[in-house]
Amino acid sequence: MGNGSKAQDITAIVRYAPGETGERPWGRWRVLETGEGFCVKRIEVEPGHRLSLQYHHHRFEDWIVVSGEGLVECDRERIVVKTGDRVRIPLLSHHRISNPGSIMLVVIEVQHGALLDENDIVRIEDDYAR
Repeated sequence: MGNGSKAQDITAIVRYAPGETGERPWGRWRVLETGEGFCVKRIEVEPGHRLSLQYHHHRFEDWIVVSGEGLVECDRERIVVKTGDRVRIPLLSHHRISNPGSIMLVVIEVQHGALLDENDIVRIEDDYAR
């Protein structure tokens, strides 16, 4: 997978705040840290669930699996991941992660980009009809 990064000549807009949380049908997320052009989230995916197939116009992401096992889909590639694995999600790539296991999947997501907020999610497929 490509590096997904591009030099930005504009000031980054980060619309997340440390401590912010979100409950979703697949699990939850919590913002751990933010800074100029980055946001770090802890993502928990419940067993048997998956995020929507989505892409972003303004960010690329790095995912680090801290516990559990999962399946990452990125464009046409499917990658089985486990504790300690890292995956780069390039800008505009169609992606999602699922938890086919029986324990919680925990991922640290580092978002990089000029605009970081929940509105930069374009859903292609979603198990929860959002």
